[in-house]
Amino acid sequence: MLSRFLPRFLMTFCICLFIVIMQFLWRYIDELVGKGLSIGMIAELFFYAALSMVPLALPLSILLAALMTFGDLGEHVELTALKSSGISLTTIMKPLVLLMALVAIGAFFFQNNVLPKSQVKMWTLLFSFRQTSPTLDIPEGAVYSQIPGYNIYVKHKDKERDMLYNMLIYDVSQGSTYPRIVAADSGRLTMTEDKRHLILTLYKGAWYEQMRSSSGVNGLSNDLYRRETFHDKEILIPYDANFNRMDDETMRSQYVGKNITELQHTIDSVRLKVDSAASLVISKLRSTPICGVPSQRTVYNNGKPSFETVKEIKLEEVVDVKKIIKEMPVSEQQQIINQALMHTTTAMQDLQFQGYTINDDNYVIRRHQIELIKKFTLSLACLIFFFIGAPLGAIIRKGGLGTPIVISVLLFIVYYIIDNSGYKLARDGRWEVWQGIWLSSVVLLPLGIFLTHKAVNDSAVFNPDAWLNILRRFTGLHQTRKLEAKEVIINEVDTTTAISMIDALKASCQQFLDRYPGRQRYIDYCRQGYDKSAIKALAEQVDSVVDYMSNSRDQMVLNKAMDFPIIRQLLTYCPTGNKNLGTALAALFPIGLPLWLVGLRHQKNLKRDVSQTIKTCDQLVAIFNGEYSREMEYSVAENN
Repeated sequence: MLSRFLPRFLMTFCICLFIVIMQFLWRYIDELVGKGLSIGMIAELFFYAALSMVPLALPLSILLAALMTFGDLGEHVELTALKSSGISLTTIMKPLVLLMALVAIGAFFFQNNVLPKSQVKMWTLLFSFRQTSPTLDIPEGAVYSQIPGYNIYVKHKDKERDMLYNMLIYDVSQGSTYPRIVAADSGRLTMTEDKRHLILTLYKGAWYEQMRSSSGVNGLSNDLYRRETFHDKEILIPYDANFNRMDDETMRSQYVGKNITELQHTIDSVRLKVDSAASLVISKLRSTPICGVPSQRTVYNNGKPSFETVKEIKLEEVVDVKKIIKEMPVSEQQQIINQALMHTTTAMQDLQFQGYTINDDNYVIRRHQIELIKKFTLSLACLIFFFIGAPLGAIIRKGGLGTPIVISVLLFIVYYIIDNSGYKLARDGRWEVWQGIWLSSVVLLPLGIFLTHKAVNDSAVFNPDAWLNILRRFTGLHQTRKLEAKEVIINEVDTTTAISMIDALKASCQQFLDRYPGRQRYIDYCRQGYDKSAIKALAEQVDSVVDYMSNSRDQMVLNKAMDFPIIRQLLTYCPTGNKNLGTALAALFPIGLPLWLVGLRHQKNLKRDVSQTIKTCDQLVAIFNGEYSREMEYSVAENN
């Protein structure tokens, strides 16, 4: 099993890792192209990006490899051969389960020790690339704005002589309020040896500049302009084209660059800061005077200050504040209202500012908690995807890359959507962090348990007949029998035995109809319904008669045996089977009434099938006795 699984696992892991790296490349392609970066720098970025993408590629590769391995075994009947020789599916999976346990342990240490360092390197390189100036490639007939503070328009270029013709330069390096415009017949753009400055050499042009305005006589402003013509002119422009790598310490202090110990330490520190800030806000609110009366006062005992709650002041009479304010002059009323509004606005703004600070700290705590829990989710995801892929491959029995890839991609898309949704809910504080991050595992774990249970017990999970039978039990869909003449018959049909079996079946059917003569009332249906054990026994008796008749060499007997209806075991025959639950269901009138109406229809169809069974029994007896005629068939059709 290891020799079957490991090559597929390595192959699928490389493929999945390549796919996620390509997705990373297309996402950040604009920040890499045109910067003059060497192949070594880009390769270093891709190496650290590949390490950072392992948590995405590893679960998908395990799912795909497990599907391919067990699907290939099932498709080539090797899985059936192993089971027939006494080796159970759990024994077959045991070496791979041990391998997945080792992979899960390795994934945990990778998440804790390797991933933080690789993410620090990756993001440091990426931010360094973002700050690197692009290479100079001024296009023809378009405005080039990649030089900070300058917009350059060139009508024509001579690449052999490295000359630019009909140049128009818009200089806003000193601010856009007072720009400088330079027009030149030709020019050349070069770079200094240290790659920190550009030298713009211009030939035969003019310089236009608007100077700063100054106040003139009688308060009128004098607008000053400057115009300069030149034969040749050099402009030195600051432009750092070197690659400057950022310091790793900036990213190391972020949540992506910390292990479990550092994350827990940061969470405790920030939480202590939040608790202190919240306590300060509460104490400040409590000490704020209400209507000029403080709620606490400072008491000194032996030189040590302590807070004491001020007792409430009880007024002998109720004070009508509105009446007092109305008796004041209008100016004083306005002053009181303005002061109250000012104090309220100041207090609200102060509390909002402190609330923003606390919310930012809580956001930092959530991000660190998310990263802490994600150290464990990858290991569990590897195990869950194996216990989904292995039994699913054993069930569908399709190897290769076609069907497994389709199923793997669909399952992984579901996992990614659930995981990303839970992550955003946890990050924004809408859910608890552990609820959002463990959401995908909680949703997919029951699926893995269910598929493993079905595969071990050889259950027909994807058998359409099984699902159709379940659907029929709820909806009451009609079924028809199909019998074919057997080429070899071991047990011949005995007429006496057949007639006795038919008579017994007819008596059972008549007994059932006599037991339920009319339509059940609402309360009787909810509390009792039809006896499911009697219906099951009747169905088994009908099937036994049909099985015995299938050994007949008479085609007429076979055709008539197919007229026996299939006695279905519908859930609507008896909704509860318990009188107490039935009484509760009857009390829930909006639910019980529609169920009763559907149940009455299904019960009516059942009694019709039982009546059809009695008529078919009479016709079979007539066939065995040689008394059957077409008139009996027509009379049955008319009665139906």
